[in-house]
This record gives sequence, C-alpha cells and structure tokens, in this order.
Amino acid sequence: MFDVRKTSSVTDYYVVVSCSSAPQLNAMADEIQFLLKKEGVQAHRRSGDPESGWIVVDYFDVVIHIFAAQTRQYYAIEELWAGARRPRR
Repeated sequence: MFDVRKTSSVTDYYVVVSCSSAPQLNAMADEIQFLLKKEGVQAHRRSGDPESGWIVVDYFDVVIHIFAAQTRQYYAIEELWAGARRPRR
C-alpha cells in the first residue's frame, strides 16, 4: 500500500497486489468487491480484464491494482510512487 495523499490528486492510497493466474486475478477482484460491499463500501469503477493481467478497482480514496505477476513486473507501477510513504502493516 502506498500513501500518496501528498503526491497525488487522484486518490489517497494505492494498493498493489499480485496473483498467479487470470482466474485467480478475477476471483481476487470479485472477493475484494464482495467483502467491501458487505461493509457498505461500493466500488466506483472496475476496469481491466483477467486476460490482460491487470484489474483496477476504484474506491475514490483507495485504488486497488490487481496484477498477474508478469504484468506487475513489466509495468513496475510501484516506481511511480517510490517516494510515497508505505504505512506499517
């Protein structure tokens, strides 16, 4: 997770995760949306396709990027936020 409140006008946090297959990527996106919806949090938008290796789920204040491992390595989007604070787990 990247805290980008001081560096981005788009969102407050970016979450970047990986999985190993297209079905797993789709299942992860579905489960995130299901669990958050149960808590009363509705996604604004979901973009991408499991076959492309990248799905983005936008919750305005938090944007979740779900990547296939190879796609994550190729795009290396973490480098965009290299200066962002990473909250402790």
